[in-house]
Amino acid sequence: MTPRGFSGLLCALLTAWAGAATAQSPAGQVELVCEAVYLPARTTWVRRVAVEYDAQRVKAVRIDGVPVYSFAIAGTVILTSLDNERVQIDTAALTWTSDFRGLASAQGRCERAG
Repeated sequence: MTPRGFSGLLCALLTAWAGAATAQSPAGQVELVCEAVYLPARTTWVRRVAVEYDAQRVKAVRIDGVPVYSFAIAGTVILTSLDNERVQIDTAALTWTSDFRGLASAQGRCERAG
């Protein structure tokens, strides 16, 4: 599957969630609230993820209100980073996984906001 195909798959999933995209209005935004448990400290952080998309591609990703510099799509997974944290958000399984370059890691679940 091509990268555009991956993005299209994710956009279809997001559109189905939001119910916002129609022929007249093909753009939308989905917000997720993720509770990630960071190890080894065993602290829980609530992370907010906003995904903006149109009918063909994901246009922007924000984590805790901060736009990420770049991101990649692999199926229904968004791969990105923010500061030194590498982040994977699985929009189908609704999970958050991240890593601080091997020094700490996090896993958690996500829910649609609102």
